[in-house]
Amino acid sequence: MKKIIIYSALVAFLVSCGGATDKKAELEKLKVQREQLNTQIAQLEAEVDPEGENAVAKAIAVKITPAAECTFDHYIQVQGTVDGDQNIAVSPQMAGIVTAVYVKEGTPVKKGQVLAELDALVMKQSLEEVNTQLALANSIFEKQSALWEKKIGSEVQYLQAKNSKESLEQRVSTIKEQLKLAQIVSPISGTVESVPLRVGQMASPGMPTSTIRVINMSVAKISAEVAETYATRIKNGNPAIVNFPDLGKDIETKLNFTSRFIDPTNRTFMVECKISTRDIELRANMIAYIKIKDYTNEKAFCLPVNYVQSNQDGKFLYIAKQNGNDWIAERRMIKTGMDYDGVIEVLEGISAGENIITSGFQNLNGGEKVVF
Repeated sequence: MKKIIIYSALVAFLVSCGGATDKKAELEKLKVQREQLNTQIAQLEAEVDPEGENAVAKAIAVKITPAAECTFDHYIQVQGTVDGDQNIAVSPQMAGIVTAVYVKEGTPVKKGQVLAELDALVMKQSLEEVNTQLALANSIFEKQSALWEKKIGSEVQYLQAKNSKESLEQRVSTIKEQLKLAQIVSPISGTVESVPLRVGQMASPGMPTSTIRVINMSVAKISAEVAETYATRIKNGNPAIVNFPDLGKDIETKLNFTSRFIDPTNRTFMVECKISTRDIELRANMIAYIKIKDYTNEKAFCLPVNYVQSNQDGKFLYIAKQNGNDWIAERRMIKTGMDYDGVIEVLEGISAGENIITSGFQNLNGGEKVVF
């Protein structure tokens, strides 16, 4: 019987080779036939040799791993850059000649601290002149007010004195505000990173050579661009792991910002996360990699990708099934989901406790006997 079956398979093979046009399809068909024949042969051998001596001798050595549910996490990794949560280029609010620079690179500064000053001599002289006028106006108003309380003089004289005093006070206030425009003041607390200004230089608002950069790195911001494909899977609050390759450190955090704008030039959107720099020294523009968790399945079967094979019918793996006193390999079609870092999630096709063949399956066929 065994010889008849093998002869039939050979005849079928020769006929198919002669008339087939799709060699791949024919190859898969023959593999299926071979598995069927191997199953029939195994059954006949079991009947001819009920003691199982031949079966044991021809069994294929494999390794197995019991299937167990696990949590499958999928990440998207993108390259980003480090920056301070507060990184500001401070420039003067008016044009003028630089008369003083009070800081240098590396100087720690407080919010509201004056960093440099521009020439404001004319405004200072105007302020002195107006202060002199204001002193006279105050004196006249006090005297006019005293007379008015005694019902001496007219109300018009009192109101004119009052208006003159208040107008000069307003003018003093305006000149003082203008004088502040001649000062470059730090809007944040932090460290001075660059000071291109020099005494005697002409400074103008918004010019790169007229700005002083102040960075606060107590909280670092990592920004990265993510492809539009992932727009529906990435949101504020997604867990993330930030890796600093130059420092060899990983820090767990969450996304605190995801842009609602898609850049039309490269079809990406911005994401940001923040971390404390208390235990790590970071510098602006340092390279960092953000691994964003975009998918989690708490009840999946996680397997190395190389355990899963595929053919024209789909993906499959081999399960060791007990058949009496023997174990045979069963080809099991499965449904897989996502894969990450060499691990794939299996959604359907296996159950907890089943023995997955994890080694020796490369040349294995369904129905063959296995030992482990």
